[in-house]
Amino acid sequence: MMNFINTLKDIWKIEELKEKLLLTLGLIAVYRFMAAVPLPGIDPTQLSALKDSTDSGLLGLLNAFTGGAFARASVMALGIMPYISASIVVQLMGIAVPYLQKLQKDGESGRKKITQITRWLTIAITLFQAPTYIGVIQNQMGLPPEAFLVTGATFWVSSIILLSAGTIFAMWLGERITDKGVGNGISLLITVGIIANFPAAFMQELISKQTAGAGGIMMILIELIVWFVVILLTVLLVTAVRKVAVQYARRTAVTNIKDVDGARQYIPLKLNAAGVMPIIFAQAIMFLPIALGQKYPAFNSLTDINGLWYNVIFALLIIVFSYFYTAITIPTNKMAEDLKRSNGFVPGYKPGEETASFLDSVLSKITLPGSIFLAALSILPAIIVKFGVTQNWAMFYGGTSLIIMVGVAIDTIQQINSYLLNSRYDGLMKTGNSNRKSLK
Repeated sequence: MMNFINTLKDIWKIEELKEKLLLTLGLIAVYRFMAAVPLPGIDPTQLSALKDSTDSGLLGLLNAFTGGAFARASVMALGIMPYISASIVVQLMGIAVPYLQKLQKDGESGRKKITQITRWLTIAITLFQAPTYIGVIQNQMGLPPEAFLVTGATFWVSSIILLSAGTIFAMWLGERITDKGVGNGISLLITVGIIANFPAAFMQELISKQTAGAGGIMMILIELIVWFVVILLTVLLVTAVRKVAVQYARRTAVTNIKDVDGARQYIPLKLNAAGVMPIIFAQAIMFLPIALGQKYPAFNSLTDINGLWYNVIFALLIIVFSYFYTAITIPTNKMAEDLKRSNGFVPGYKPGEETASFLDSVLSKITLPGSIFLAALSILPAIIVKFGVTQNWAMFYGGTSLIIMVGVAIDTIQQINSYLLNSRYDGLMKTGNSNRKSLK
């Protein structure tokens, strides 16, 4: 505990880090405030039916990502999700579109152009999703007519503009956190939205367990222990890597004409290189069997997100997409070529194609257990629900929500640690300089 307090004191002493943290917290507070602002023309006291509809299922997950803004009919109801969708589309198009492939190789200038393309695509997606959202809450969520204080074209036009502006503002906040704050702005906003649902979900679970015969406080303690174990396993999944040893050729130092021993380094291949993307892809595909189940009675078993067949198909899709996304994002051929150009090699394998084949083989072998682990973690909430856990609380036991929270927490801690280490290193250098001056 004392170490934690001392670390907080160290953070406060570093002026640059303190400013970044305060800016990040301030922008997050603005985001959370905007998430509570309802669309003009909607009575926020009449939204109970909308909140009930988003308590579970895929709408519940979307509501979690927006920090409850979806169920509040807020100006931030679409949140940052259109930007995430645009980023995925641009990344996938980079495989097949030569222009985007060229931009990916152009360094900083290419990255800026890709960012601009992503922004414009975000606006286009938002202009499509905004009227869809308005139509859904008007016609399919069971809201009473008195919930809409304004109707007609005025309500539609103003709501589309405000929803689009809300997404663009959320995108801007995320980019400012990335550039001026502690980094990972977009992911941090999603994480904050997920965490915002934690108190209500826990209180709902606590109340349900205090009913007759539900186990009471003892069951809550058991659930918390299981939850912490799941978090530890998720940390292992996020951080686990397979280190492939790399040897660099011996070089001759011209200054003193003697050999310098070759440096041994490692290529870290992550167990779960695809992150949460396989889950996002699989969830998008799972809209199809849900639609089939609603239209054809024979597929009714696929409409239950806690059902057996839904989760079997969901898990298989995650495994498939893990291989797919890893293959398109980890260029083993390029890694092998870069090693060859820098006089590096994997011991026992010739530089070039043989090294690329070896890296691809290792990546394929570690992706299998990683994808199975990811699939198991993703369907864990559906299993937890079968033991009497409420749907909202079960969401924190796995799936996209937990992996995002753990991943962002680890990245943020690493960012802060890097500032602390750099500050201490600078301080040591200054001390050394002052000591040398005193010796003179």
